[in-house]
Amino acid sequence: MQIGRLVLQKGGYKAFIPDPFPPKDSISFDNELVELLGKANLNLGKLDGITQTLKQLDFFIFMYVRKEAALSSEIEGTQATMIDSIEAQLKISKELPKDVNDILHYIDAMNFGLKRLESLPLSLRLIQEVHKVLLTKARSEVFAYPGEFRKTPNWIGGTSPTNARYVPPPVYEMNSALSDLEKFLHAKNTLSPLLKTGLVHAQFETIHPFVDGNGRTGRLLVTFYLCQQKVLERPVLYLSEFFKRNREQYFDLLQNYHDKGDVISWLKFFLTGVIEVADSAIDTSKKINILREQDIKKIQNSSRSSKSALMVLDKLYDLPIINVAKIQEWTGFSRASANDLVDKLVSLNILQQREKNVSYGRTFEYVEYLQVFTKP
Repeated sequence: MQIGRLVLQKGGYKAFIPDPFPPKDSISFDNELVELLGKANLNLGKLDGITQTLKQLDFFIFMYVRKEAALSSEIEGTQATMIDSIEAQLKISKELPKDVNDILHYIDAMNFGLKRLESLPLSLRLIQEVHKVLLTKARSEVFAYPGEFRKTPNWIGGTSPTNARYVPPPVYEMNSALSDLEKFLHAKNTLSPLLKTGLVHAQFETIHPFVDGNGRTGRLLVTFYLCQQKVLERPVLYLSEFFKRNREQYFDLLQNYHDKGDVISWLKFFLTGVIEVADSAIDTSKKINILREQDIKKIQNSSRSSKSALMVLDKLYDLPIINVAKIQEWTGFSRASANDLVDKLVSLNILQQREKNVSYGRTFEYVEYLQVFTKP
């Protein structure tokens, strides 16, 4: 399919100029694409059903947002992990990677965008607002102009546009392409929402409208579009795990999308990601339901403080790494009573102390729950 063309610029380099979007050529539905689309829709239906059975769905979503934030940031080279982000939120470690801040900004941007969708349709304005949250006071090799579309050329790979792997549209063409993309977001047509989501992400990355943060913003856009289209009742599908696991193929297929107009290969890859990630999320949902019932029974069968312990258990689904001070904050207990409650949860094999030889300033984690999200 014809997506655009490379045009020589005054600086002696070629920049990509997108054709009007969406492409005039219709998508060629071969058997493989039809089969992938059917399976992706089926898996999303299963995921939507099983997540409704989760008693603590909001906390489940919070953990998934943390995981998505960590993996989306890792795609861009961040070394910090989801565990680092939890420790940073709890403020229990002074030796965290500096780039953990990238993850915290991504979490804020995701939560901001999901909340903003309740009052503002998905649009260029919303994308700019999300980018502002993502990049304001964030780590960046250049000044990122948070919330502003670029006013100068940018490029991917290389040290300048002349030796870059890809040079996105110049500013005038960029603005025109962004206008087309916004219209496409709201256009009513017969194209499946999943295929539209895949096209939206690839076209956004092709336009590359920000000085920095385009990859992360584009992956946020996937979640926001799926939510706007009500493909899922709640935001429980995050594709960065699949993109991270297939990082080189992800970048190569985005490159081929604009360089060769290979829309079909990109869409097949995208749908494969939806299928795999939905499968994984279904499995995660089942494991959490089983774990929750198992730990509730442990607490109810113990002899004391079951009401407080159950309340803390619910909180652990949001923050699975804690210290005694956090238990005090949640329960209003004295330090001695909070210590007793923590010791009870340790004795029930719900919590585990992280540093075995530490007696002061102890931290604990809900190990089995964390492993549901961190094991490959």
